[in-house]
Amino acid sequence: MPVRVETYERLDEAARALASSRTARFLGGGTLIMRAVNAGDQSFDTIIRARDANWSAIRAEGDGFVIGAGVTMAAVVASRDLVFLAPVARSVGGPAIRNMATIGGNLFAASPYGDFAAALLALGATVNLAGSSGRGIPIDDFLRDRERHATSLVQSVSVPRPRDASAFRFVKVSRVKPKGISLMSIAALLPQMGGRLQGARIAYGAMAPTPIRVTAVERALEGQSLDIATIERAAAVATEGIDPPTDALASSWYRREVAGVHLKRLLSAERR
Repeated sequence: MPVRVETYERLDEAARALASSRTARFLGGGTLIMRAVNAGDQSFDTIIRARDANWSAIRAEGDGFVIGAGVTMAAVVASRDLVFLAPVARSVGGPAIRNMATIGGNLFAASPYGDFAAALLALGATVNLAGSSGRGIPIDDFLRDRERHATSLVQSVSVPRPRDASAFRFVKVSRVKPKGISLMSIAALLPQMGGRLQGARIAYGAMAPTPIRVTAVERALEGQSLDIATIERAAAVATEGIDPPTDALASSWYRREVAGVHLKRLLSAERR
């Protein structure tokens, strides 16, 4: 089936075109959609593009940054402002993939992909849709209702800057280094006040259909000092309330077994 390409100058125009068609898909970096094209996916017959410069811009706003959904992983790595996110972006594929893969596309990437989305979840980002007036969508809500947003066009994400650089941590666990697919990824925001954790956010990637918060771990950490005893308690509930998937990379059992180990290393700031 032939595929038609439509190009728009403005994101709101592209958003309207996308929303009005059940057989259109938006082309960002192409790592997802071009794979579907090459596989002969018959679910769409139109590809929509946009040339809007704002879609690939990074700008400071308030206590954080607004990152255009078209910003690539390579651009994140190169940005002086987004140093705290560079290790996450650097973990996404090899150089060719990082030059194509976008922030917006990663939000929709199916497990076991979506490592950057897990980091945004831990940071408490907000997702801003093109053509939408009003406040953005908390990333927790966006990921929970991701299927409902399948015909929406993400314009940008608003990301708070961690006040303490060491408060944000990330690890990707894979069998192939350095650019293998995730068995799991863990992102943690660990702000402290007076030596006690306040508002900790822990997120997993590749442990559910979408990146998820690990509320049992967050409860174990809240109000505690980040000492050995607290880390042990957090690791003990690393998969409480979670049913990890079994796929070609690992079984659900294996993911359960290793989650606490890698969480403990991350919280202890150990490096493999």
